[in-house]
Amino acid sequence: MASGGPPGRAPRALHSARAVDVASASSFRDFQMLHVHLDLRADFGSRALSGTATLDLRCLAPAGAAELRLDSHPSLEVTAAALRREPSGPEERVRFHARPFARYGSALCVSFPQPRPAGERCQVLLTYRVVGEGPGVCWLAPEQTAGKEKPFVYTQGQAVLNRAFFPCFDTPAVKYTYSALIEVPDGFTAVMSADTWEKRGPNTFFFQMGQPIPSYLVALAIGDLVSAEVGPRSRVWAEPCLIRAAKEEYDGVIEEFLATGEKLFGPYVWGRYDLLFMPPSFPFGGMENPCLTFVTPCLLAGDRSLADVIIHEISHSWFGNLVTNANWGEFWLNEGFTMYAQRRISTVLFGAAYTCLEAATGRALLRQHMDIAGEENPLNKLRVVIEPGVDPDDTYNETPYEKGFCFVSYLAHLVGDLDQFDKFLKAYVDEFKFQSILAEDLLEFYLEYFPDLKAQHVDAIPGFEFDRWLNTPGWPPYLPDLSPGDSLMKPAEELAQLWAAEELDMKAIEAVAISSWKTYQLVYFLDKILQKSPLPPGNIKKLGDTYPKVSQAHNAELRLRWGQIVLKNDLQEDFWKVRDFLQSQGKQKYTLPLYHAMMAGSEVAQTLAKETFAATAPQLHSNVAHYVQQVLTPKGT
Repeated sequence: MASGGPPGRAPRALHSARAVDVASASSFRDFQMLHVHLDLRADFGSRALSGTATLDLRCLAPAGAAELRLDSHPSLEVTAAALRREPSGPEERVRFHARPFARYGSALCVSFPQPRPAGERCQVLLTYRVVGEGPGVCWLAPEQTAGKEKPFVYTQGQAVLNRAFFPCFDTPAVKYTYSALIEVPDGFTAVMSADTWEKRGPNTFFFQMGQPIPSYLVALAIGDLVSAEVGPRSRVWAEPCLIRAAKEEYDGVIEEFLATGEKLFGPYVWGRYDLLFMPPSFPFGGMENPCLTFVTPCLLAGDRSLADVIIHEISHSWFGNLVTNANWGEFWLNEGFTMYAQRRISTVLFGAAYTCLEAATGRALLRQHMDIAGEENPLNKLRVVIEPGVDPDDTYNETPYEKGFCFVSYLAHLVGDLDQFDKFLKAYVDEFKFQSILAEDLLEFYLEYFPDLKAQHVDAIPGFEFDRWLNTPGWPPYLPDLSPGDSLMKPAEELAQLWAAEELDMKAIEAVAISSWKTYQLVYFLDKILQKSPLPPGNIKKLGDTYPKVSQAHNAELRLRWGQIVLKNDLQEDFWKVRDFLQSQGKQKYTLPLYHAMMAGSEVAQTLAKETFAATAPQLHSNVAHYVQQVLTPKGT
């Protein structure tokens, strides 16, 4: 067992201070972004956001800088730029031009009359408008919303999409505060990822975020929205037709998650923790925008069976939002730590058996991904080398989540004492809060915190070298022990084995009472059925008839697995359930696996894929539609 303690508090020189971000065209090393103020008006008729962005800057370049480069996008049109040498001083028009950068964005170059000297503060004012279907600002027609009466607009910043919302340093390497004044049409409400929310007049909302955050966490949504309190520092926001369901699902739930996170990882610094239930086409399970997590309405299962999914987003309040990966090649620092934190909170609240069962479903997803992509795929490294021009979103997969979780679990295993590792995590958050880091920053701090581990050279144990963890693709060298989940997993495995038999033993099957099984036990069972598929003829139809709780579920996790099983077994009479599920939501994690399964299936399944996509493409997020198109039309065809 390692003993540890905080190292000395001398100012730490971060490796991330020299980190490169090939996904940003901006001069974020030449200027410090201190604050951004947005003054915008939303027009649903023309699908436009228009107004100004005021950037409060300090020049960092030792020799001064004659040009400011910002991340932007062709869908964002800048019509004027001005320089203000003092906050209340006169505005001076300056020249600007756009420069091509990558498929996912461009560079906006602002030229100064004279170079800005090192240390000088100044403001740059940009007048601009975002029109139409850019990737960062998503306009939805009324029929794409839950209520189907009013349109909706939202922004999605992660990973590199906020450059299509406002000109910025669109890199996780730097952080700043922001404020916004948003004007909306009659009957609409605006919400943002901010700790201050004020209504100023009938159609204007003011927001302020007092803590520094990276650009990708600035988020806006405008729609027919109402709210309901569900805890001392939490409310749910949703369209009126969903607000009752949202309140019933989360009333009294969130505070326990937050309080447990605070005990484990330190103070919750963001003030409020609110949830916004998004329209069904929202491509993610959740987006951890600080103060206001955007979540899929798929979580509204009606029985709280998916309520604990938000523990992941809550865990980002410490890992990701407070301590952030300095570039997208280090995404595992956000997600691996968040998976570990989520499972620590879950263990405290629900016990080790349930948490290990959930972790086993995560491990199955990682296995599934590596089987499809190939273990040696370079995307299966923790530290991904993102080449210039490659969209970081195109590198997204299960590896940073589940292999990242395994590495953090390995670091805990080396310590040998859970309480000591909990104290380390609290110290890690405190050390790097409001900063962006690389793996070297984490691992140096870890070895300083546990000097006896450093003396034992645990970073170089053959087969488990830290360098191998970071830079070698493939299956994790260490897997945490999930045996506490055996009491829930073994009955599911045994039942799946019964269903895989050539001759079904219905007496033995009916002796297993699955009515008391929670979501993740059912998910684990269905994952085992999927692994054994195709089953002998008739077995899947019989399984569906025997368990309507599974085959007719409202729970999205069960609907996904049932759809995959139906496709793998070519149970065509249930194909309509796959189509209905894909028409009801646009979450990437559910949508892509089903399209992969359809295209790997029979001709009827492949036809279903093409017909379903033709019908649902307009309601999907542009990134998800792009990825589905790649599944439908593989490279080389």
